[in-house]
Amino acid sequence: MKVLIVYCHPVEGSFCSAMRDAAADGFRQAGHSVEIIDLTADNFDPVMSADEWTSYYLRDEQVPIGVETYIQQVTEAEILCFVYPTWWSGLPAQLKGWIERVMVLGVAFRLNSNNKVRPALLNVKRIYVVSTFGSPRWYVRFINDNGKRVLSRALRLSTGRASLRALALYAMDTQTDENRRQFLAKITRTMARS
Repeated sequence: MKVLIVYCHPVEGSFCSAMRDAAADGFRQAGHSVEIIDLTADNFDPVMSADEWTSYYLRDEQVPIGVETYIQQVTEAEILCFVYPTWWSGLPAQLKGWIERVMVLGVAFRLNSNNKVRPALLNVKRIYVVSTFGSPRWYVRFINDNGKRVLSRALRLSTGRASLRALALYAMDTQTDENRRQFLAKITRTMARS
C-alpha cells in the first residue's frame, strides 16, 4: 500500500521527528511504500489567499496554486499518517492550513446534485494520528482533543469512513527517556501491523 506521512514540527531532531521516523520504519516493515511530507522543510504557506477562498466559495473546484503535488500525493495514498505536536489543544497552524488548502472541494469531498457532501478520498483506507501533548491525559479528555477531532471526524468522512488509530504521548515534558523510547517502539509496532 502507499503511505503518506504528513509531518509538522518546526525543528528537525525533535521528538516529533523521531516519531515520524518510527512510523516510517513500521510502515516499511509492513511492506508499504512510504512518502513523507515535511511541511516545515517545504516552507508550506498555511494561509488561504482571497482567491482560494473565492474559488472555494464559488465551488469551482480550482486547485490552489502551489498545492498540486500535495493533492496528487493525497489522492494516491491508501494510508494517511499525521505526525505532529498538539499545541493549544489543536493542530499546529501549518498543518491546519495544509488541511484547509489541500482538502478542498473536488479533492476531499464532492457535492451531489442536492448539494450534499459526498466523500472523494475513497482511496484512503486507514488514517493514523500520532501526537504529543504537554498536558496529562485526563486534562486532554476534559478539554477535548481538537486536533484529533478534525482528523477523526471531518477527514474521516471524506474517505468514506476509513479506519482511524490514534497514538498519543501525554505529559510530554515529564516523561522519562525510557517512556519516550517505549512510545517510539509502540509506534513502530503499530505501523508494522498495518
